[in-house]
Amino acid sequence: MHGEYKVPGGKLVVVDFELSDGRISDFSLSGDFFLEPDNALDCINAAIEGMSPNGTIEEFSEAIHAALPSEVHLLGFTPDSVGVAIRRAVTGAAHWRDYDWQIVHEPPISPVLNAALDEVLTTAVGEGLRGPTLRIWEWNAPAVFIGSFQSVKNEVDEEEAAVHKAQIVRRISGGGAMFMEPAASITYALYVPGELVRGMTFADSYAYLDEWVIEALKGLGIDAVYKPLNDITSPQGKIGGAAQKRLGSGAVLHHVTMAYDMDAEAMTKVLRIGREKLSDKGTASAQKRVDPLRSQTGLSREAIVEKMIEVFQQRHGGVMGEITEGEWDAAERLVEQKFLTEEWLRRVP
Repeated sequence: MHGEYKVPGGKLVVVDFELSDGRISDFSLSGDFFLEPDNALDCINAAIEGMSPNGTIEEFSEAIHAALPSEVHLLGFTPDSVGVAIRRAVTGAAHWRDYDWQIVHEPPISPVLNAALDEVLTTAVGEGLRGPTLRIWEWNAPAVFIGSFQSVKNEVDEEEAAVHKAQIVRRISGGGAMFMEPAASITYALYVPGELVRGMTFADSYAYLDEWVIEALKGLGIDAVYKPLNDITSPQGKIGGAAQKRLGSGAVLHHVTMAYDMDAEAMTKVLRIGREKLSDKGTASAQKRVDPLRSQTGLSREAIVEKMIEVFQQRHGGVMGEITEGEWDAAERLVEQKFLTEEWLRRVP
């Protein structure tokens, strides 16, 4: 069996092993990480030898910790990452390059149609009707996007939303509320088979699916890092956040919104951002919570999006594609039958 796991912000961890009488045998760890002293590699291999392939990431990690000498330095990987690589081998996880990726960047559409498209395209990937896809959102009006489980009254000042002509849209993924104006943020969505993140914890999958955009931001001169569970940040402030939805088919919707040129004053009027949430983020005011990409790069939004697509293609491949007529039709039906209904919008009042 063979498993690989690229540690977000770290190195590649590779495991190879056989199964003998229901146990791991001939286990071998390799990769481009750093490890001192050298014989610590033998300690790790010996720790996994004979374990059940059905062990958890935590069990593999604990076995490695117990076997390592007291003075050991692991750089670019952790015992947990070895466990992830083993689980990916056992579960038959896929890798980015196993797929023919499509990249979609359509003209602006309504905010609610964007939300519906996320559901339609994730469903299509799960049913095998579409290959894995990266889609860059464009929208033509302000909106407040709330998470699937958020309360409208607790998160949104509806009078202020009306003043700013911002439609309230409940998305299918969890996470927090966002005030989004056209061209003021960058949002992208990944629609992927569950095999791509198989063997990972939910937390690991967030960073794994966004590592390419961290590389793109670094290429633009931003010291970007991933802050668990779902924030992209830099020393100058938060840049954006991610959210996920996993369908019964196993398909995963993973989307991220990053601030480009945020109207902080409007955001604080439209969103009911509580003092407790601000203190949790370690900031004194909402205006300081999100630092726009424009101020950190000096680049146009279009240039940043172009860099993102370039890095994605370099790392994972992909050709430019488009939404099919059938997908547009399905999304428009979903807008009318679900996303515009009071039953969906206020399912958590």
